[in-house]
Amino acid sequence: MNNELLAIGGFVVLFALMAVRVPIGVAMGLVGVGGFAGVVGWGPALNLLSQSPIASITDFNLTLIPFFVLMGVLATNSGMSSELFRAGRAWLGGFKGGLGLASVGACGGFAAICGSSVATAATMTKIAYPEMKQAGYSDAAATGIIAAGGTVGILIPPSVVLAIYGFMTETDIGTLFIAGIVPGILAVLMYMLTVRVWYGRQLPAAEPFSLREGLAALRGVWAVGLLFIAVILSIYFGVVTATEAAAMGALITAIIGLVRRRLTMTSLVDSLVEALRTSVSIYVVLIGATLFGYFLAVTQVPQDMTAFLTDLGAGRYGTLVLILLLFLVMGCFLDAMAMIILMIPIVFPVIVELGFDPVWFGIIIVMTVELGLITPPVGMNVYVINSIAQRVSLVTIFRGVLPFVTVDVLRLILLIAFPTIVMFLPNSMN
Repeated sequence: MNNELLAIGGFVVLFALMAVRVPIGVAMGLVGVGGFAGVVGWGPALNLLSQSPIASITDFNLTLIPFFVLMGVLATNSGMSSELFRAGRAWLGGFKGGLGLASVGACGGFAAICGSSVATAATMTKIAYPEMKQAGYSDAAATGIIAAGGTVGILIPPSVVLAIYGFMTETDIGTLFIAGIVPGILAVLMYMLTVRVWYGRQLPAAEPFSLREGLAALRGVWAVGLLFIAVILSIYFGVVTATEAAAMGALITAIIGLVRRRLTMTSLVDSLVEALRTSVSIYVVLIGATLFGYFLAVTQVPQDMTAFLTDLGAGRYGTLVLILLLFLVMGCFLDAMAMIILMIPIVFPVIVELGFDPVWFGIIIVMTVELGLITPPVGMNVYVINSIAQRVSLVTIFRGVLPFVTVDVLRLILLIAFPTIVMFLPNSMN
């Protein structure tokens, strides 16, 4: 069979398996091995199946994933998210719509120690949504703010999605983390501005500001500041690698939780089990992606895609726009990790051929898949919030995130037009 037809057939089977709810990692693995066998035979395919999973799970660079997952779980179970919201409310409550601003700020702070958008949205829905409803926020405003704020979880380091992108493209993960800082802060600030401008007329009045309460609230977030310094600044100054920083962050989070008596030995064990389950699910997807990548390689899909896009004559930025539009469309049907794992092996050679910086493109593409977390029909953050705030309809939540989608597009255009915003911190690393 022609390799191109085999590749097309592989994608058809893959999407068919996903449509009947076969886990994406398993689906990619099955299609990858079967497609590889169709090109080179079952002997090499079975050898690949026996060797590739071991190579993936023993890769040193990927060991940061379970450590960062554990760090996020421990931070959640230690109540750090609640402390971030209380601090945000104490300092921003004096502004009109202060609870909305505090929710966005708390999402940004929690993202810096969690690395998962879905976990950030779920955690903040439990904490911030009841407070905003009690204060008089509409369902659309309250859930929209949380859904959008949660998306920064995959951009502000540490980010599991950025780590996977780095692994798949052989881009330094520590540099990617540093590159995500400024765009992440920019996202938080633009979301806060959107809260004031878009919902300004319907937001409740400001709460009285108390300097004493503000200072008292800051004492509760010292742990988050310590973790940020230990993990991010140590990577920036070259003291440790990203993997070492992940291990250190998980250890420090556990120690803080135990010392503050927020964690017991029972909850510590429960956190380890939860982190193990999450990490295993991620590794299954990565193994499937690796097997599927070998199938794409032998059918020469990346090379054919590179030739096709570069021959269109759309220019560097025209081709980039086409790639981002493709991700935006796929974001309506796939979650962020699925998009990265499925599409990066195909489009990354095009990006390299066009001369774009892999670090810069990593941030741009993660910002693009962020939109998939809050756009219909699959928006994962929206469904997670709906599962917690069950009386709020999906339509209401999607209506609430609409202004933030517009702001995300504007931010994406800004960072494409001015790549220095992304690159000046990585370029200043020792």
